[in-house]
Amino acid sequence: MPDNLIQKKGESTWYVRMAVPPYAQDALGRKVLVQSLKTGLRREAMHLRLSILDAWKAQIKSIRDGVPMPADWQDNFLTRLHDIDQLVTKSQMDAMRGVEIDTSEPTDQELETFAKLGPEIISILTDIHRIREQQPRGDFRFMEDMGQFSKLLAKAKLTSGHNVTPEQDAEAYALIADPASHKARSPITTARLKTYREFRESRGGAPKHVDQQVGKMKRLSDFLKKEGLPLNFDTVDAWLKSLDRAPATLGQYLMAGTAFWKWAMKYDAVWREEYKDKVNPFIGHELPQDGGSEIAGQSREIYTRDDTLKLHQAALKNNDQPLADLITLGWYTGGRIEELCRLTKDSVITVDGIRCFDFPRSKSKASKRVVPIHPSLLSIVDRLSNDSTDSYLIPIKAVGPYGKRSHAISKAFSRLRIAAGFSKLHVFHSFRHTIVTELIRADVPDALAKELVGHETGSVTHDVYSKGASTKQKLAAISKLPTLTTDAT
Repeated sequence: MPDNLIQKKGESTWYVRMAVPPYAQDALGRKVLVQSLKTGLRREAMHLRLSILDAWKAQIKSIRDGVPMPADWQDNFLTRLHDIDQLVTKSQMDAMRGVEIDTSEPTDQELETFAKLGPEIISILTDIHRIREQQPRGDFRFMEDMGQFSKLLAKAKLTSGHNVTPEQDAEAYALIADPASHKARSPITTARLKTYREFRESRGGAPKHVDQQVGKMKRLSDFLKKEGLPLNFDTVDAWLKSLDRAPATLGQYLMAGTAFWKWAMKYDAVWREEYKDKVNPFIGHELPQDGGSEIAGQSREIYTRDDTLKLHQAALKNNDQPLADLITLGWYTGGRIEELCRLTKDSVITVDGIRCFDFPRSKSKASKRVVPIHPSLLSIVDRLSNDSTDSYLIPIKAVGPYGKRSHAISKAFSRLRIAAGFSKLHVFHSFRHTIVTELIRADVPDALAKELVGHETGSVTHDVYSKGASTKQKLAAISKLPTLTTDAT
């Protein structure tokens, strides 16, 4: 049965069948797994069986390897150790008051359960009963020994079925010996962050924004765990100082923290009870006026014509034609990198007899614009259109996170400019600064320059009432940009 398909006698329905390895039979409670595929067509059954077989194999693998320990297992284990200590103390107090203590031996069923947890547990249980026979009823030493046994039993139950690393095993024993040795755990747990993420996503949060918010809280959680600190104003202040970020970036971290705090106080009952008398630790911070990134607060540099030629030639030398073309598009349009990577053959339109780029809306209403193609760029646009295999003008091997087409080529540009000796203030977005500068120096009106690069003018008259410059006026303005000697490339 190499394809794992069977038909039962007298039935036309196909079933998928797989034998269970001996080591997984107890856990699954069967020796063979069988499930109906609810079809009599073999070809369809061959396809349907695959996902079921994959799920079975993954389940068996987890039984064989054991699942990883939960991220916050120490917290749960410490709670159990505390409960055991409380029970031991209660037993001792009851004994002092003459209350009868249950010292009956475990049942056969309990012994069988203990045996599944390993020979160590049976050995300890045997020692406990030997000690009990030598001690008078209600002896405190016996109670403490039983408490110790209960802790070891709790450890065995905790680790049973999990893939426990040597470090985790040693840490569990250390917690039994001295619970105080454990640093304070972060209240921003993995489970809590998962719930928070699901909440934000259910409210229509953009994936990238949700990832950023959750990521900031995870970094805070890691800091609290590493330093063994509680969550309060002082620890948030220490965390901010450890980040070494610009003031604006630190402000974003505080806003992320406040958003998480408000969610937890409203939707997390345990958090709400624990922090009911506490003030939001993310408010009231005085952020530094300088510091952070070495380029924080500094304006981006522009690329000169010679700079652009240098980058273009470097890209060609690296046999990276798409990057060279992207640089050319940046010089002649000032478009955002993601806008340029999303241009397709259909983005090239003709308005009033003039060929233009129809830029889709990206960051703002003004980003939706029609810009005439610079005369020196027309032949390159024709080549990109003819060579396109997926309608996009700039070919991309793989789309990045959040569907960004510019992800990989943006990193390639960063490597290129660094290798060419440009500063951190020179980025692809610098082309936008360059184009605005060149247009203004060519006496192009400010409102028209902003219209060409997709900026709002800030004028109600222009942004609300005006339909903007004519296509002919735009072409005359864009044609004033200096040409590159590589136009024929």
